[in-house]
Amino acid sequence: MSHDAGRRLSFIDVAGSPHEVGAALGRFGKAALNDHFRTSAAWRELTARRADPRIGVMATMVREHFPRYWAELHGLAEGLELPFEDVFLWNCRGDIWAMAPDGCTTVQLPGSPHVIGHNEDGDPDFAGHCALAHVASDGGNPFTAFVYPGSMPGHTFAATSKGLVQTVNNIRPLAGGAGTPRMVLARAILDAPSLDSALTLLKSVPRAGAFHLTLAQAGDERLLSVEFTAQALSIDRVEAARVHSNHLIHADTGRMSQIVTGSSGVRQRRGEFLLAQAPEPEPQGRALAILWDAADVELPIYRTDPADSDVENTLASAVFRVGADKVEWSVYDGSHEAARFNMRDGLVPVAA
Repeated sequence: MSHDAGRRLSFIDVAGSPHEVGAALGRFGKAALNDHFRTSAAWRELTARRADPRIGVMATMVREHFPRYWAELHGLAEGLELPFEDVFLWNCRGDIWAMAPDGCTTVQLPGSPHVIGHNEDGDPDFAGHCALAHVASDGGNPFTAFVYPGSMPGHTFAATSKGLVQTVNNIRPLAGGAGTPRMVLARAILDAPSLDSALTLLKSVPRAGAFHLTLAQAGDERLLSVEFTAQALSIDRVEAARVHSNHLIHADTGRMSQIVTGSSGVRQRRGEFLLAQAPEPEPQGRALAILWDAADVELPIYRTDPADSDVENTLASAVFRVGADKVEWSVYDGSHEAARFNMRDGLVPVAA
């Protein structure tokens, strides 16, 4: 099954000052996001939350502690030709609204190399309007990330020039906080020189929303599973194969009050069931077999139903191989097809 041929994932190259990078990403997403704002229930839900007092606190946190990303967001608004307040609100959607349509499933296979598989599940409206973006922002690490129209990079899947890999899963806690927007924190990790500096960042500032991160870096033996909320930060070293969908599952965070949707619960259980089967000898194949599983017709791991219960479809899949001295990765925009992009040697695609 695939998205139709006119809706393939594109590749864009973006460089310059943080403001210029944001503006270029805004121009890329302008048509799709404007259409989305006019028609989507998600935007209506967010506009009803404009008076949330946390939004002003989040803006102050970004402006004071993350001026490069503040400039990037202003550039994004300029490129989108939308009011900054609207674009900032959109980039805080999961911090103030637990049911914002951002999903995802991640497979974590520790080894040599570590293999990380990830389904990027998002609003079906954006199918065919997303891209892999190679971003070189002045003062930061060059990186390549999956980008959505109107959203700053970082909250999906990415690899950086420092050999750091990050994949991100949505979490839906019932209690939020006033702090740094979760998408800004995920963006900041792409500029971290090391895993330790990424963890220090998460510990060092107040957090608003919640995410699950899978983190690894070429040359570092650790494969990390990180769950954070406004109230808690849990860091697990992954020593055996795991899967993670869209709810907190660590021992010290899994009992926090949260929304576990039917899809997230089924994907978590199905992924764990598949991991318990006799593993395929090749880890990349094992990861893809789980990511592309659709055995549960109603709530599959690989999601293509326009009427999905969480309003999410699988827009791309990625498999990273994080070794001692390099990161190699492949990105797919339809299941059971050849990779759309294979990445290595400085994060440049080597085949389409």
